[in-house]
Amino acid sequence: MCYDVKTSLEAQLKRAQRNQDLKAIEEIVEKLGPLTDLPLHHASGFTHPEVLIYTNEDPWYPIVATWGLIPHWVNTVEQQKKIWNSTLNARVETIFEKPAFRDAAHEKRCIFYVDGFYEHHHFNNNTYPFFIHPKNKKPLALAALWSKWQHPEHGGTINSFSIVTTLGNGMMAKIHNNPKLKEPRMPLLLSEEMEERWLSSNTTIEKQIEEVLNSTNDIALKAHTVGKLRGKNYLGNTESICNEVEYAELDAEKLNL
Repeated sequence: MCYDVKTSLEAQLKRAQRNQDLKAIEEIVEKLGPLTDLPLHHASGFTHPEVLIYTNEDPWYPIVATWGLIPHWVNTVEQQKKIWNSTLNARVETIFEKPAFRDAAHEKRCIFYVDGFYEHHHFNNNTYPFFIHPKNKKPLALAALWSKWQHPEHGGTINSFSIVTTLGNGMMAKIHNNPKLKEPRMPLLLSEEMEERWLSSNTTIEKQIEEVLNSTNDIALKAHTVGKLRGKNYLGNTESICNEVEYAELDAEKLNL
């Protein structure tokens, strides 16, 4: 699963900066930045924040989108609100089967850049949040699906997206041990080479996913425990939310992270 992230405008400019179009970057900052909820030191997908994504329709210039994919076939606000919280993530194994993701999987792929993501570890009937981030401190490119939806009441277009998840790696297997789940999960991370494949229309999506899953992923991650992300002790969307917090009852060192 991936329901909590940290992201910034700087992280979401990563792809545009690679294209070295200074005018476009300036325009993104001035025109699109104010339309988002950035920076998000911690954001829960259940609040449906507005961020930037890069789509297969224009791989170098982002659009504003809300987290929680709204399928194009949704025709009422009531139906939209009912499905919204269940489309924050899309399991890579079933995106061609689930009606909410099937069309987007074939036609609308995107990338969501983050500074890191949060996951909860279960120990002695308590949960402990971890912040997972890249060792090289560069933004992570998360594979995602997106959709355009026309609001039935005011006619406006809402762009939305879902983060694609996959089986957790060795480190995530130690952290993401929710007893309600059969297996650990994590976002599908893309290397720079795989970013281009994910957004490309030159090969089928099935082939792209196979290439991404079979690629040698050299994205090194590290993790540490942080303060509570829920409840009365939650600090909110503050810069210090991702700072390391040690729990005496939980020896993170023993997890060999």
